[in-house]
Amino acid sequence: MATASISTPLKSHHGLFSSRTAGGRMPLSPSPHDRKTSVASNVPLEQSPFTPPRQICEPQRLASQSALGRLSSQVSRSTSRTVQRDSPKSNIAQDRKTPKHLELGVSDWTLTGTGPSTRQTPSKSASRKKGPLRTKSGKTTIRLEAGDRFIPSRGASEALKVAGCGKADLENQRPKTSGGEGSAVLANAAYTVGSQPHDDDATAALEALNLEDGEEATSYTKPPPDALAYQSSLASACGVSLNTRILAFKPAAPESSKPIDLRSQYNRPLKSAATSAQFRRRVLTAPERVLDAPGLVDDYYLNLLDWSSGNQVAIGLERNLYVWSADSGTVSSLLETSADTYISSVKWSGDGAYVGVGLGTGEVQIWDVEEGTKLRSMFGHDTRVGVMGWSKHLLSTGARSGLVYNHDVRVAEHKVAELVSHSSEVCGLEWRADGSQLATGGNDNLVSIWDARSLAAPKHQKTNHRAAVKALSWCPWQPNLLATGGGSYDRHIHFWNTTTGARTNSIDTGSQVTSLRWSNHYREIVSSSGFPDNSLSIWSYPTLVRNIEIPAHETRVLHSCLSPDGQMLATAAADESLKFWKIFEKKPGAASASIREGGVTGKGGDMKKQMTIR
Repeated sequence: MATASISTPLKSHHGLFSSRTAGGRMPLSPSPHDRKTSVASNVPLEQSPFTPPRQICEPQRLASQSALGRLSSQVSRSTSRTVQRDSPKSNIAQDRKTPKHLELGVSDWTLTGTGPSTRQTPSKSASRKKGPLRTKSGKTTIRLEAGDRFIPSRGASEALKVAGCGKADLENQRPKTSGGEGSAVLANAAYTVGSQPHDDDATAALEALNLEDGEEATSYTKPPPDALAYQSSLASACGVSLNTRILAFKPAAPESSKPIDLRSQYNRPLKSAATSAQFRRRVLTAPERVLDAPGLVDDYYLNLLDWSSGNQVAIGLERNLYVWSADSGTVSSLLETSADTYISSVKWSGDGAYVGVGLGTGEVQIWDVEEGTKLRSMFGHDTRVGVMGWSKHLLSTGARSGLVYNHDVRVAEHKVAELVSHSSEVCGLEWRADGSQLATGGNDNLVSIWDARSLAAPKHQKTNHRAAVKALSWCPWQPNLLATGGGSYDRHIHFWNTTTGARTNSIDTGSQVTSLRWSNHYREIVSSSGFPDNSLSIWSYPTLVRNIEIPAHETRVLHSCLSPDGQMLATAAADESLKFWKIFEKKPGAASASIREGGVTGKGGDMKKQMTIR
């Protein structure tokens, strides 16, 4: 009597599993060619390469059929309830020789995986039958219906997991077992079916396979924490209340009782404690001397005050020009104009011997102060001359028409150049110390920087100011640094690099800028203010910190000028007063900044009458 031989799934060509099938993945969803339950196909015995050829007697075959029928019923019951879906991987197994078939080579019965046969295709009527087993005279094949997804579900996935037919991604759901544990259980079940006629042993072996429907995985998974409890514990750990927001708006700040000018509030440089500690220089806030200036014209666009290198102060009061000597303290009247005109501008020559006087009619006069005589008159402007500037033998004059003329006082034909740039009255004009550049400012809010070698057009034109530009001043220790100040609608001081034309710094003074004067002894600049402050402010450069502010006059400060030694500042205001302030007192034994940097000395003793006026 022949006995049924059982082969194990250990890499044997004549075992229960193929060596390629035992460690691979089995297709677990139906093929698109067969969407219904699979049917057993009648395949001859010689067709399976895994079943060894042998003769089996009829009684033993009937016993095997009975036991194996129960086995297939268990398998069909657990897999028939699985929801079948089409899968993009359903066309993996198209051939019976694929390693993804599961074949049970026991006697005449074989347990194989799902997949359409390339030689025989079951009909639709046969596929609707739920019979899990069809007996034929030859070898019979049982097909397991399962999905071909990589992660199976429910009973079919449990069968695959325990049997070890595929390596599903269940590592985080179950403890790892040896590779042949599930296969050994299935082999023992098949051996029991073939060798013993008892159904109880086969049933017990099948129960060990966990093929029952509805059974869950035996591995333990930690359940997630309750949402509310987790939030409560997290909030208590962080110290945050669940009833309030982490980021919330605070109540709005109370409004100010008076309007705040934000532009002046935030653009003004802050005065830090360190800077205040460094500024230890003592500045007198009271004037050294006060003189009366009756009849001073209250006009922002005029320039009526200047201090010569010979330490003499000239001031124009309506139709008269007065000269005050700082050395002797005497005052003299140099000239008086006709009744149809007035003095509109005053400027000393570089040597301090001559003074230029501009009149409201456009006439320009040159006077010898020592002799008290008029040397010559120059005509050309049709409107008043509001500003003048000397550069050696050249006298530049700016008129209300917007034109600037250069006069050579040594020749009869004095007009040597006409500078056209401004469209409104020229109220600011200043020559650089070395005479290489000329800066002009006008009521058209324009600053023009001219190169003395080419006066056909300005080298740079600046339109940053929003009001008339009257205040112009060249830095004594940095020759290419120019400071410009705007009127009441601008209130800014801008600093320019006249070589490149770039603006290097700016100050929002908060008031009308009427004049600017650099110090020869300190890295500072003083500005005189009109509305609304009427004060003097000393600024450090380049920090732009206001060191001190001095209330100067009762009305707006119109004009200012520095003494030859650079220590005293004279100011004239619409309150008809002339005041002298010692704001740049020189330290004993210290040289001036202009001397240290190679600038002019400002002394006029050696420059007496260095030019001849014809």
